[in-house]
Amino acid sequence: MTEKELRRLRRSDLLEILLELSKENQELREQLKESQKKLQDRQILIEESGSLAEAALKLNRIFEDAQAACEQYEQNVRLRCEQLEKDTKRKCEDMMHQSN
Repeated sequence: MTEKELRRLRRSDLLEILLELSKENQELREQLKESQKKLQDRQILIEESGSLAEAALKLNRIFEDAQAACEQYEQNVRLRCEQLEKDTKRKCEDMMHQSN
């Protein structure tokens, strides 16, 4: 509507237009608030998912380190057993030679 057309309107018509515009303005404000709330919720979800991903990576590293430690321990036990077995065999052989 042009300015010229607005000037020709009666006060009651102008008030009606103002009321309609006011209602529309209020609805748009509510929509904006709702949209901002949704955006904030999404940002929180994105931040939390980033935190969860970081936590998962840290846990993976912990499990990898634990696995490596277990493998190293197992290897040390195996080597120690082999050494004990060799020592025992040697002692048995020495004992057999001494008794002969």
